[in-house]
Amino acid sequence: MSDNRTTQTEASSQDGLTSGVRILVAVCAALLIFYFIYALMVDSKPLATVFACALLCAFLLIFIFLSLNPDILRSQYTEQTLSSASEMLEDIKDGLTPEGAEAICRRLLAETRAMAIAMTDDTCVLACAGDLASDFPPGSPIHTPATHYVLEHGIVQSFTHAVDVQSEARGHREIPAGIIAPLKVRGKAVGTLKFYYRRSHEVNRTQYALASGFAELISTQLAIHELELQSELTARAEVRALQAQINPHFLFNTLNTIAALTRTEPLRARELLREFASFYRATLDNSGSLIPVSREIEQTLRYLTFEKARFGEDRIGVNVDIDEEVEDTLVPAFVIQPLVENAVRHAMGDEDPLHIDISVAPEGESMVQIQVKDDGVGMDEQTAARLFCTQQKAPRTDAPQGGGAGVAMHNIADRIARFYGPRSSTQVISSPGAGTSVVLHLDLQKSILE
Repeated sequence: MSDNRTTQTEASSQDGLTSGVRILVAVCAALLIFYFIYALMVDSKPLATVFACALLCAFLLIFIFLSLNPDILRSQYTEQTLSSASEMLEDIKDGLTPEGAEAICRRLLAETRAMAIAMTDDTCVLACAGDLASDFPPGSPIHTPATHYVLEHGIVQSFTHAVDVQSEARGHREIPAGIIAPLKVRGKAVGTLKFYYRRSHEVNRTQYALASGFAELISTQLAIHELELQSELTARAEVRALQAQINPHFLFNTLNTIAALTRTEPLRARELLREFASFYRATLDNSGSLIPVSREIEQTLRYLTFEKARFGEDRIGVNVDIDEEVEDTLVPAFVIQPLVENAVRHAMGDEDPLHIDISVAPEGESMVQIQVKDDGVGMDEQTAARLFCTQQKAPRTDAPQGGGAGVAMHNIADRIARFYGPRSSTQVISSPGAGTSVVLHLDLQKSILE
């Protein structure tokens, strides 16, 4: 508690400290003036008089300096407060959690005159640091009427008369004064930041501004966290939507292929049915989740097993090259298979076999590159440019490889941008008769998955 009071004396009460120093300097200067007059009257030693004059000049210079530079301590305090605020944002990056709340309460305790600081969600205490930590442990219910009022109305409240509240440690505890500020997301209070004080006069404009400012800062970070979480949930929902749109075509064709093989090759048909069950079980398990890129490729190869059964083993060739360094990298499910499926559906010629190369490799220090390349019919430059462009309409259905690819490609482009940030990108390189190369550049460092 002594450290808290010392920090407050040096920083939080910069106005009072500056005034106090001024008064002290003025008193010392007055005493030296009286001494100087006394020395002249009693004909004191000249050396003592000169020394007194020097001290008088020094004190006068200090007084003038403080009078002309009242913002020095404010500047130091502002710098300290901004540093604490920056560190506090890191504490709350995972949302309103007990661990983050505990770190924030301890960090802010030294920045105010409060004897205790607490954070709550809309039902219970998340953390409390200071003299009241044992009275309001994490998980204890909210008891103060002022806190309920703040949660209901989203308005900062303060009290300077003692309030008797229920304590988890001693039955009842009297709190002399306090400030309670709401933590709001999208205009709704989702929690509170509470400052408790020993004396009512400690609740002043400075403390009120600090409580309100820190609460607004935390609220902003909570809103950012919710946006990131919502973005991830939206991206995962789009995976399920994409599967619902594309899989019925594949399901219909695969079942027809297996039905045709039941008469001519019953053993192979039975094997394909087992693989088909495994394929769809994995599809359901992976839906909306993050999986290693190696597992995404395994699922893609299962998909190609059925397409080879449909078109013939000699019509589709595949080569996979995945660097060991990135084979465990987590990616959103259903990000490679649509690229391969698009190649099979739209790049295969009438008679020529189709060769597909799949590669995954590190790209620089924090990037991963996924490439799906085929030697199929290709597409013109305009069609290739529209393939991943979400601002334009999907490619025409009569385009060689672009037909029908718009939904899948647009979905992948959206998810890449949402999951991996602005440095990530998608790229299509193609020309008629020369095949197509689709490249995904994933920025792991800026990924919300991290």
